[in-house]
Amino acid sequence: MTRSANFDTADFFDYELPASRIAQQPLPDRAAARLLVLDRASQTIQHMNVRDLPDILAPTDLLVVNDSRVVPARLHGRRVETEGRWEGLFLSEVIRAGGRRLLRLLSKTRGTLRVGERIVVVGEQGQDLAVLELVARDSGGTWLVDPCTHESTIEFLSRVGRVPLPGYIRQGVAQSDDIERYQTVFATQPGSAAAPTAGLHFTPALLHQLSERGIKKAEVTLHVGIDTFRPISTHKIEDHEMHSEWCAVSEETVMAVHKTQQQHGRVVAVGTTAVRSLETSAHSGVAESYGGATKLYIRPGYSFRVVNGMLTNFHMPRTTLMVLVSAFAGRDLIQRAYKEAMENGYRFLSYGDAMLIL
Repeated sequence: MTRSANFDTADFFDYELPASRIAQQPLPDRAAARLLVLDRASQTIQHMNVRDLPDILAPTDLLVVNDSRVVPARLHGRRVETEGRWEGLFLSEVIRAGGRRLLRLLSKTRGTLRVGERIVVVGEQGQDLAVLELVARDSGGTWLVDPCTHESTIEFLSRVGRVPLPGYIRQGVAQSDDIERYQTVFATQPGSAAAPTAGLHFTPALLHQLSERGIKKAEVTLHVGIDTFRPISTHKIEDHEMHSEWCAVSEETVMAVHKTQQQHGRVVAVGTTAVRSLETSAHSGVAESYGGATKLYIRPGYSFRVVNGMLTNFHMPRTTLMVLVSAFAGRDLIQRAYKEAMENGYRFLSYGDAMLIL
């Protein structure tokens, strides 16, 4: 990783990530992923595997997972006027005045799109599936489109969409196995445009072993938007405008957190999405039930109110995710960990290996 004397600049959170280190396929056994274990107190690093979690964690610990489910958010089609190829990625549903339901999409095509244009969405065999009407440009280069259907958004995407693999995995081209593998085993709440990837390492067998050990599990929901992967474009990290995502923390999860804290156990968040959900719920100083938007931007100097441990994948350089894990583990320890992971052949990003910070 690139070192800089200026810890508050995006350059400090940059590093060289060779394409050969980006995992292109998931492991056959989710829990076989390698696990770099960071101990903040001793500043030590150990090499283990995800399947070792029942031995690493204590019976008083609480695992908090994100139960958001990835929707088939990737769309392919053609422009009616020009017959040109078009690609879209669903980001969120937008309800306009009067109840008109629109979809917010990222869009990619040759030429310039215009308000009022229509797009034919096509299936993998080239068959016409639906028509979209471009209604308005939105923030961040996105479009608001009318799906021209009475179906719910989830029903519509399930019928016409495809697995939204990030572009760094096979240029976003999904295979049949990705339908199951780019989804956590505890995903129940549809709404994400990308997987909460730390959760991809869990299997029913591993969850059973953790439960047998006495380690409890609780759920939060945060619907992951594609903005989470976007690099910081400002020089100072504090000048970056944090994206908004919807999250929910139930009263049941709050009670599990409080019980864990009373027993002096650790609240271990599975993924940065679980971290942001839990910390958003504790804006008053203690965890409370919450449901709504979060723009929480965790940077070095942030005081964590709930999270004592974090399981996370290895992230893209210059992203808010790198900033978050550096805030939690300490910048020097993260620098060492990424260097060691690179030197020891760890697999990076969504289908890659993981890191446990305690």
